[in-house]
Amino acid sequence: MLCWLREDEMSVQELLQRVECVITHVDEIMQQDIRPLLAVDIIEQLHRQFASLSGGRGKDGAPIITFPECSGFSEVPEEDFLNVVTYLTSIPSLDAASIGFIIIIDRRKDKWSSVKASLSRIAGAFPGNLQLVLVLRPSRFFQKHIADIGIKLHKDDFKMKVPIVMLNSLSDLHGYVDKSQLTRELGGNLEYCHSQWIHHRTAIENFAMTVKTTAQMLQKFGTDLAETELPNDVQCTKDLLTAHTDKHNNLKDELRLAVKQGTTLYSCIKDQSAKSEDHELNPDEMENQTTVERLLAQLDETENAFEQFWSKHHLKLEQCLQLRHFEQDFREVKVSLDSLIDSLNSLSDTGDCVARVEKMLKELKTLEEKAQATLEKAQLHALHGDQLIQSNHYAVDSIRPKCVELRRVCDDFSNEVKKKTDILSKSLQIHQGIDKSGIYLLASQAVDKCQSQEGAESALTDIEHFLESAEKNQLTELRNLHNQYEVVLSEDIKVHVLKALKRLEDVQEMFEKRHLSLKRLSAKQTRPIQPVAPRPESSPKRPSVKNTPRTAGGQQRNLIFVFSANLNEDMHIMTELIETERLYVEELQSIMEGYFAELNNSELSHLMPPSLENKRDVLFGNLPEIYEFHNKTFLMELENCAEKPELVGTCFLKRVEELQVYEKYCQNKPRSEILWRQCGDSLFFQECQKKLDHKLSLDAYLLKPVQRITKYQLMLKEMLKCSNGEGIAELEEALATMLDIIKSVNDSMHQIAITGFEGNLSELGKLLMQGSFNVWTDHKKGHSKVKDLARFKPMQRHLFLYDKMLLFCKKREETTDGHEKTPSYSFKHSLKMSSVGITENVKGDSKKFEVWYNGREEVYIIQAPSMDVKNMWVSEIRKVLTGQLEACRGMYTHTHTFSSENNSVRLCYLIFHRITLQSQQVKDEPFYKYTALIHHDKL
Repeated sequence: MLCWLREDEMSVQELLQRVECVITHVDEIMQQDIRPLLAVDIIEQLHRQFASLSGGRGKDGAPIITFPECSGFSEVPEEDFLNVVTYLTSIPSLDAASIGFIIIIDRRKDKWSSVKASLSRIAGAFPGNLQLVLVLRPSRFFQKHIADIGIKLHKDDFKMKVPIVMLNSLSDLHGYVDKSQLTRELGGNLEYCHSQWIHHRTAIENFAMTVKTTAQMLQKFGTDLAETELPNDVQCTKDLLTAHTDKHNNLKDELRLAVKQGTTLYSCIKDQSAKSEDHELNPDEMENQTTVERLLAQLDETENAFEQFWSKHHLKLEQCLQLRHFEQDFREVKVSLDSLIDSLNSLSDTGDCVARVEKMLKELKTLEEKAQATLEKAQLHALHGDQLIQSNHYAVDSIRPKCVELRRVCDDFSNEVKKKTDILSKSLQIHQGIDKSGIYLLASQAVDKCQSQEGAESALTDIEHFLESAEKNQLTELRNLHNQYEVVLSEDIKVHVLKALKRLEDVQEMFEKRHLSLKRLSAKQTRPIQPVAPRPESSPKRPSVKNTPRTAGGQQRNLIFVFSANLNEDMHIMTELIETERLYVEELQSIMEGYFAELNNSELSHLMPPSLENKRDVLFGNLPEIYEFHNKTFLMELENCAEKPELVGTCFLKRVEELQVYEKYCQNKPRSEILWRQCGDSLFFQECQKKLDHKLSLDAYLLKPVQRITKYQLMLKEMLKCSNGEGIAELEEALATMLDIIKSVNDSMHQIAITGFEGNLSELGKLLMQGSFNVWTDHKKGHSKVKDLARFKPMQRHLFLYDKMLLFCKKREETTDGHEKTPSYSFKHSLKMSSVGITENVKGDSKKFEVWYNGREEVYIIQAPSMDVKNMWVSEIRKVLTGQLEACRGMYTHTHTFSSENNSVRLCYLIFHRITLQSQQVKDEPFYKYTALIHHDKL
């Protein structure tokens, strides 16, 4: 399935955006764009203290950088000087730095040459904006005068656009800078410890890096989640939930450590101001405190973003686990329900006698009682699905159809049980009616006693009583049952009923004759009547004029009812097919006009992503061809079948070749999806979707053709179920053709994933079958240990059967651009079908069969996943080899020379031998026939 649903993707994207924002803010706080260096990078140079940022400010707030007396200043490498000065100028805020820096150069104990070198270096390499340069000139008399002369002579050489003030003493310096902003070395009272300053800077920058690193860890976590595929089974989902929870806990610990680090640093900075009541933090220390506060705020934002995302993500994983449990239980319940349906379908609803029908009713009752537990479980599971839907589960579209399916199957089972019970009960009544016959009354009357008037009157009373009750109940009951239940009766029961009706008519005629005779006897006894036993089988066979029209009319009415019901169902499905086809064409049209054509719209060209340039055919495939076919041809032909659903099969058969276009579309679909992932979130597609007012993005509509081609066969199946009479053969052929197209599409999708085959796959003939198997090898050549190992250890291989070759490949799962996994098939081995033989049964496992090569020089034992798969493969391979046999027979028939005749017959023998050797399925008759052919030609 797809990696994440859209809602969860938005959560991941939101997390990534917020974390990226935090990383950007950290870089802004630490001014990474203008300060690529960190204190730890130049820690040794900072400790030499040839320049320092004490935190003092000028009268207008300008930051002060001091170059204290340093005996080794001239020996400082140019790179070290530039790194330190660049780092110091990047520390003050942008507002403070924009005022300009004040440089104080203390050279009281040094020489003019040192002053000159310092000014030259600063003038040539100072990266910041200068406001004023203050120089404490050498204090020794000689150097002092040299400095006065030197500054006048070389002032223009320094190329500084700011004043350079030469100061004689600290008191002169205090005239430019307040003593509170100067360190004690310069006669001020500003508290400054260089080593402590370095420690604070290092700690602040370390904390900033911790915040940034933590944010990047969360960013990677979110990226990994975006590339994680939701598992399809319970155990893997549990494992994923555990793994993600562990990662969350680890990241939470990292966040706690970062918060603790920042809080400790913030306390250390604040503790400085608490040393004494009159101590105040200097501007740099205030900025340090503000920096830590902002970093802590960003860390808090990171933690909030992470927790908000995790709550959604954790809920998603728990819901995924609920879904997998639901799906697993659904499959188990569905298997049980299908088994019940199969058992129910295996129970017949017809019987040939009362006892048989009563037994079937009892079996049906037993099955119904047995099914109650499964039906209750299915209903409870559907109720559980309803609860998941009510709890706003993300997979409502997956859960709801399963709940509907469970309830439908339960209802179908109950309705089918009710229907069978009803049919069997009516069948029982009919059989009981068949058994009711007045013939036994006629046979039981003693005819010799009817010779007396008294006996005749007694027999007449019995006859009249029977005729009266028969008229009301017995004689008409069977006929009424037949007319009423004719629709649900089986053909066997109908035959029995018609025979019984004829028999009852004969019996009724016999009663009427006996009635007339007894009436005459009771009225007047003239002579003795010879006793003659009644014989029903000798009764005149004449149709009942009174009842025949009624029966025929009932049959006609019921037949009309059945035909009308089926016709209505056909029309309903036909209407659905046409309406969905119209909707499908409209959706294709919206894609063609709203996306495909817009790629040529110059007004939107500035929104088009570069990755889409000249790749329209990759994204859309042959969709224009599909749209053209459905819009101009197929929809109209389906509409022509609206009043004649029986013609829809012919409609599909006529367009088989045109429907093959879906194979090309599906083959291109993986390339289209890769391109969509690269450019799908561009403004171009967003604008197109907005114009169309589509709720779903383009990729959902590009999936429509794949869904549509698989929908046709489902609707053909439904039409086939309720059709009888005209058009059934065409429907069946159309269904088989559509299933074959879907199979070809599926096979071709697998075929294009074959890698490493050096030949041309198109030269191998038609791809007949493909599937995964366990394969053992047993070769005559090779080391015995290798043979033993190959015999017991199976290989997982994906086989492709062509007309001319059998390919063995290894299936690999590859991740495409970090998204869903797609299979590929690495070519390993091939067998020419012209040298292949098959053994259909292998001892010990009914799912195994052998494919051998060159007279069993190479033997491959293949284990199919099921008997059905094995039988299909064996049948298909047998067809290939039999086709080779038929081709050889044709060669023999059209060959006239003895040598070629000899070769073709021998080849026929060898091919047939490859089919039948060790096979338990093929009889000996064909073998004898072709052996006789060989003997006849004395080969």
